[in-house]
Amino acid sequence: MIKAIIIDDIEQARITLKKDLQVYANDIEIIGEANGVVEGAKLLKTIKPDILFLDIQMQDGSGFDLLDILKEINFKIIFITASDAHAIKAFRYAAIDYLLKPVDPDELVSALKKYREHKVNENEKYQLLNYSLKNHTKPHERLALHTQDKIHIVNINEIVRCESSVNYTEFYFNNGKKLLVTKTLKDFEDLLGDQGFYRVHQSHLVNTKYIKEFVKTDGGYLMMNDGCSVPVSTRKRPEVMKMLEEL
Repeated sequence: MIKAIIIDDIEQARITLKKDLQVYANDIEIIGEANGVVEGAKLLKTIKPDILFLDIQMQDGSGFDLLDILKEINFKIIFITASDAHAIKAFRYAAIDYLLKPVDPDELVSALKKYREHKVNENEKYQLLNYSLKNHTKPHERLALHTQDKIHIVNINEIVRCESSVNYTEFYFNNGKKLLVTKTLKDFEDLLGDQGFYRVHQSHLVNTKYIKEFVKTDGGYLMMNDGCSVPVSTRKRPEVMKMLEEL
């Protein structure tokens, strides 16, 4: 059995989550629950779960206040949040599992599927998330990428381009490295659009800092600094030319 703790200051939210877990995840055993930061910290010092379901905003502080108290995070965290857009974006940068209130059972099942498939360093993930939230007005420097067997923390400025591969995305880096990531290109267009990345084709997202030239012949394509060529769609061509003039 997978041992879990729920920390949420709303009793009904705890009750609902426990019922959902009974229905959709009968291999999870609730070994404890708490209604806030203080009570939660005391609980986590006495028993250790495999998964912690943690509310973000509580009456006596935030879920991050609680985690800062702990010396080590050696369990999986699934945050439960009603946070605003910038916080949700920070979660996506850090590849932290999170559930929006009210919790959708399908999202709960998906988060638990990730838990079963990935065993990763929670301390590193939490540090990246905490940095992203505290520095949400600054450009993000790092991104967590899920592959089939690992989560890779990468520097965003080292990404040259991204290419769609059905429901996956192939990342190409300035050192020649490649990663096949288990998310769609649309996910990364939304995430990296304000980081100097531009969708020039249905299948291609490029880091504009690595564009070497735009070749107008043969339908139009970009030459990147790493020597690769990237097609520009007919529909996107006027936008791309305008974008390059403004760089």
